[in-house]
Amino acid sequence: MHHHGYLWTGPKQRFDDEALRRPPPPYLPPDGSRPELVQRHREVKAEFPVVDLPPLETAYWLVKPVQLIRGTWDGPKEAAAWFTEQLAQYAPRFDSASDRDRAHLTLLAGSAAERLSCGGDVSHGCYLQRPAFLSLAVVCCSPNRSAPELPCPSGLPTPAHAPPC
Repeated sequence: MHHHGYLWTGPKQRFDDEALRRPPPPYLPPDGSRPELVQRHREVKAEFPVVDLPPLETAYWLVKPVQLIRGTWDGPKEAAAWFTEQLAQYAPRFDSASDRDRAHLTLLAGSAAERLSCGGDVSHGCYLQRPAFLSLAVVCCSPNRSAPELPCPSGLPTPAHAPPC
C-alpha cells in the first residue's frame, strides 16, 4: 500500500468550475443535442484528465498528471504527517478563525491518520484569504478502495486488497 499527496491552491472562481472537476460521462450527448452541449462534452472529456483542478471525487486525482503528486509514502503515518504539515503551513492564511483553531486542526490531523491507516483517502478544503481556496488530498493506491479500476499514476505496483478497518 502507498499514498500520494496532492495540494491545490487557486482562485475560488476557478475552483467553482465544477464541469472540469468531475469525470465526463462515458457516453456522448444523444443525437440531436445542441452543438454547444456536444462541444462542451468534448472539452471536458479532453481537459478533465489534465487540468490541475481538484476532482470532486478524491480517487480521481489518480487520473491526473503524475507531476501533480506532491509526495508518495509507503505508510499511512508518513502520509498523515505530510497532511498535518500542510494544514499547519496554510493555517495562518485560512479565512475563518474556526478553521485556524488549534483544536480543530488537531482533530483533522487525527482523523486523517485514522482514515489513512484503514486504506481510505483524505480530502480537505477550505477558503484562504483573498478569496482563494486550498484543497489537500492524500489518495491511497492499494488499489484505491472507492475506484479500484484506476491505476497508480506513478506506475508503482499495487497489492490486490486494501487493509480492512
